Amino acid sequence: MPFACIFVPDFSVEAVVRAEPKLRDQAVGVLAGNPPLVKIFAANERARDCGVERGMTKLQAEACPGVMLRPRSLLEEAAAHAALLDGAQSFSPGVEDTAVDTIILDLAGLERLFGAAARIARDLARRVSDLGLEANVAVAGNLDTAMHAARGFPGVTVIPQGKEAERLGDLPIDVLLAGLRIQEPAARSQRKPEGGQDKEQRAREILETLDRWGVRNCRTLAALPEAALSERLGQDGLRLQQMARGATERSLVTSAPALSFEEAVELEYPITLLEPLAFLLHRLVEQLCARLSARALATNELRLRMELDNPPQRHGDTEGIDDLEIDDCRLKNQRSTSSPRMNADERGSEPSRQSKIVTRQFFYARALHLPLPMLNAKTFLKLLQLELQAHPPGAPVTKVWLAAEAVRPRAAQGGLFLPLSPEPERLQLTLARLAGVVGEGRAGSPEVLDTHRPQNFRVRHFAPAAPRQKAETPERPGPLTALRLFRPPLRASVLMHAGTPVRITAAIQAEVRGEIVWSAGPWRASGEWWKEDAWGREEWDIILQNETGAALYRLYREPASGQWFVEGTYD
Repeated sequence: MPFACIFVPDFSVEAVVRAEPKLRDQAVGVLAGNPPLVKIFAANERARDCGVERGMTKLQAEACPGVMLRPRSLLEEAAAHAALLDGAQSFSPGVEDTAVDTIILDLAGLERLFGAAARIARDLARRVSDLGLEANVAVAGNLDTAMHAARGFPGVTVIPQGKEAERLGDLPIDVLLAGLRIQEPAARSQRKPEGGQDKEQRAREILETLDRWGVRNCRTLAALPEAALSERLGQDGLRLQQMARGATERSLVTSAPALSFEEAVELEYPITLLEPLAFLLHRLVEQLCARLSARALATNELRLRMELDNPPQRHGDTEGIDDLEIDDCRLKNQRSTSSPRMNADERGSEPSRQSKIVTRQFFYARALHLPLPMLNAKTFLKLLQLELQAHPPGAPVTKVWLAAEAVRPRAAQGGLFLPLSPEPERLQLTLARLAGVVGEGRAGSPEVLDTHRPQNFRVRHFAPAAPRQKAETPERPGPLTALRLFRPPLRASVLMHAGTPVRITAAIQAEVRGEIVWSAGPWRASGEWWKEDAWGREEWDIILQNETGAALYRLYREPASGQWFVEGTYD
């Protein structure tokens, strides 16, 4: 049964480069820790060639020429790990979330869909690269062999069945030690450290012992006698030897895919202008669309959330969190989201004394509800720009979250005899621009409310209806009478005689003036007496005769004020 492993070297650096693609061809070092103990946590190959090593202080790293230093961001690492899972699950339903930088896939039965194992490995590497991460991909018949090959060999590696020990022979021993730290997920909670030592310390001791023996690669380790190795290193030593031979056996522990699509970025300096914020949103939108496309999904809702720096006291879209207790170390590092499967070494050293402080955080939140499922990065970016122009944050932005609600893409089929309709993407942009001109809540589809109050409606978000086939025998509509409403209703003066209107005068329109030759009414209606804005009216239908001719109007009076209004005219 073939397995594939995706391993991202220098994962913390790759998460930073994914958020800043311009750093792809540069030497990058990632800093972690609390001032003044800020040290190098990870560095890419170019930075190591410049002399950067893990554990260096910030001052020592700044002395290395051409190295770009960035603070570690758990938000970006969590988003990168989620993107890595999306890329793996787009190929196989059997996916094991082995570590934050390691994903293992079950490739059984995928040859008929995607081709040979070498082609699947290349497609996997290409898919992960499209998601913004550069990874090593290895395929082997053994699960642990694929993992060690991905950690030890760069690029794409395919190990044939039966050649495991031969291909792993040149790998250094420290590649296998990751197998001791990455235990089977189902047994992690049940297995206890041997002799009171954690797995990390036990792995270092085994590495030092093997180095003193002169055992520095997998071929030498595989040739050692099993009985003597078990006497000196115990079960961990035998497990390492089985790994070196490619003979370990364990089951793939799959996890249910979480359809949560969210991208986040933590800014080193606050953003105050909309133009650089739009540039940042463009990258987040492209990453979201790439992840949705990998799962063959679309979205009908975008949720934007931003953390503000020193916002004003009153802002319509700003929400505050009072008396929020967080650790001072987490506040200084600006950590708000933990990356999955992060061990103690990756989290960095925590201070021995953690004092509780009280702070206040402000967030800006907006949501875009789309009429149909879409997957167009340019349309999403333009909609977000229009939304930010209509509702600016009002304060500098320090963190940005952009989430998408995953739905199935729309399935539409046109017809030769159906009228053409505008594309949903262009229609949504047109509605957003109209809302920016006439105001929010004034562009959309009218919806009549469930009440007897005249002209009681609201404007809801526009959603085009599905096209319907033309009926074979369409029914002919009967004669219709339409009431053309005046906006707003015309205020008028009405002369009454014997309880009926006989003459009307409207100050705004001169044609609504003259003798009333016919009238019908009154029709009295009232409602919502339990509310403060209770309504009531008396309606009349009248025929007005003047110099321009005769016309039929709707007239009503409000009993509370006694004021008359001309509501409209009949066509």
